[in-house]
Amino acid sequence: MKTTQASIITIGDELLIGQVIDTNSAWMAQQLNKAGIQVSRRVAVGDTWDDIWSALNEESAHNDIILITGGLGPTADDITKPLLCKYFDGHMIIDEGALKNVTTIFEKLKRPMIPRNLKQAEVPDTCTVIQNHNGTAPGMWFEKAGKIFVSMPGVPHEMKGMMQHDVIPGLTRHFSFPTIIHRTLLTFGVGESFLADLISDFETALPTNIKLAYLPNYGMVRLRLTSIGFNSGEIEREVDRLFSQLQSLVQEHLVTNEDETLRQVVSKLLISKNKTVSTAESCTGGYLAHLLTEEAGASAYFSGSIVSYSYQAKEALLQVDKLVLESKGAVSEEVVRQMAEGALKNIGTDYTIAVSGVMGPGGGLPDKPVGTVWIAVGNLQKIESKQFQFRFDRQRNIHLTATSALNMLRQFILRDDESSGKKSINWK
Repeated sequence: MKTTQASIITIGDELLIGQVIDTNSAWMAQQLNKAGIQVSRRVAVGDTWDDIWSALNEESAHNDIILITGGLGPTADDITKPLLCKYFDGHMIIDEGALKNVTTIFEKLKRPMIPRNLKQAEVPDTCTVIQNHNGTAPGMWFEKAGKIFVSMPGVPHEMKGMMQHDVIPGLTRHFSFPTIIHRTLLTFGVGESFLADLISDFETALPTNIKLAYLPNYGMVRLRLTSIGFNSGEIEREVDRLFSQLQSLVQEHLVTNEDETLRQVVSKLLISKNKTVSTAESCTGGYLAHLLTEEAGASAYFSGSIVSYSYQAKEALLQVDKLVLESKGAVSEEVVRQMAEGALKNIGTDYTIAVSGVMGPGGGLPDKPVGTVWIAVGNLQKIESKQFQFRFDRQRNIHLTATSALNMLRQFILRDDESSGKKSINWK
């Protein structure tokens, strides 16, 4: 089945040298996918005329939709607009709607406009203008030989506004797209090779129209089933049936059967039980608190964090025993349990997480090499602790510590429910 597919071209030297991370492509692909539009290719090019021109030729040879972001600013390195003007055999004209938009923005800011700002209202006469409700650079919609080219600003909130209000609705009117069905689950604590062996018979028996993807990340693996078709009801029933089988096969390692992160699972779990959590962090330096507060409404379940990096801070802020610190060291079961106790008493939450470890690259000892981590989770009635040994660089060790800690808390809360006789929510 041939379907209309899209290419995304992101423009800017800053993307190629790593100065700016390309978040635009990921967001665009997610939104397009929801609309039934498959993205088959993503390309990043610098602010070079020949490279951009070649990318337009190459992507239009493969796909019917080419979405472009970047290079629409008022400075000399922003060459996308003049290039598109020549590529589509146009002439620059002033668009009255774009001019009014630019003028209004500068009037509101009470700033004088210079000729460079006014040039933002210039567009090729061969395009349909997409007005920018969040900035000054208009978007441009071109059609050529049955292909659709859309150029948008690289500023994320400007691009997102155009995508949601103009581009995706316009594409869905122009083309007929199939339904794309995804079902995603999340596992923890096992690698993709183990999972592949576990579900090998299931994977081999999958019909050709359903694809299975493995998405590993920091101790977790997402498994995603995908099918595409124009009979949405039929393919949804088939995917749901197979997804149910897949969940049964990986039940022992299952965290959630939704496409959500571990922190979202923990947040929802805490909210559903009207419980709060705090963190006592050493080696993660507040990263756990950062993860827990990334979700909107975090104040409903997160009360605070004590980042105690030094011995002195652990003693003063968490009342960790000085003699225990000196005899056992900061990276020890005894210390991490006392950190948890201190957080529970001082912050006053229902649950807490405490972590202490050696993240590297230096600081390791023969009995506590780099990657050694102790994690404690618990409440005022019970604290559980566990040692981990990670083997990666500093950043990855910090990530693994945080995700392992969140998973320990998740499991503790569920066991706490079971021991108290409460009916648990349907999370493993």
